[in-house]
Amino acid sequence: MLLNRIVVTALLALSIAACSSVETRPDDTAAFEAGNYQYYKWRSEPLDNRRGSTDPIYQVDPVLRKAVDAELKAKGYVLDPARAQFSVDYVYAEGLRMGETAESASNISTYPGQIPNRNLDQASIDNAIALGGVKETSNIGLQFNDVGRKEEVWRVVITKIVDRVNQTDIEAMKKTVNSAIKHGLRRLPDAD
Repeated sequence: MLLNRIVVTALLALSIAACSSVETRPDDTAAFEAGNYQYYKWRSEPLDNRRGSTDPIYQVDPVLRKAVDAELKAKGYVLDPARAQFSVDYVYAEGLRMGETAESASNISTYPGQIPNRNLDQASIDNAIALGGVKETSNIGLQFNDVGRKEEVWRVVITKIVDRVNQTDIEAMKKTVNSAIKHGLRRLPDAD
């Protein structure tokens, strides 16, 4: 049920006006701070891709886990399943955002003017339409749960507009996920 709330939050995040960089929607950290947490574990095991699926989640999973582990370690938290006080879980979802204008189409107008040599040809207009409009997004919802109480104590939804939908660049994806996780966990307090 808590994961459903994250998915709903991720979908609601799609309706917010976006920029071309990473957008984060962190919850208030008061409940997490009250727990005085030091040790954590992952709620689920890493994904196993023995069958060679091309689903993007299999590429995102190890990169995401490594980025979260590194950021939590930098904040003083220790990955120790035996002593875990909180668990980390995530939801990854691709989505669509309506009405976004592409950066390369921002100064193109479809209205003809009276300025000589300034009127746009139909190809420029078609490109403006194709480059604007619907944008694909990658969305990650991180959820932190108190292990003993089995309650959510913090979450953040991270959204990024995908620039090159049909190209999978693993190195660029790693860089984006690392910076997105760093940005998303920025408000999380350091361990005591």
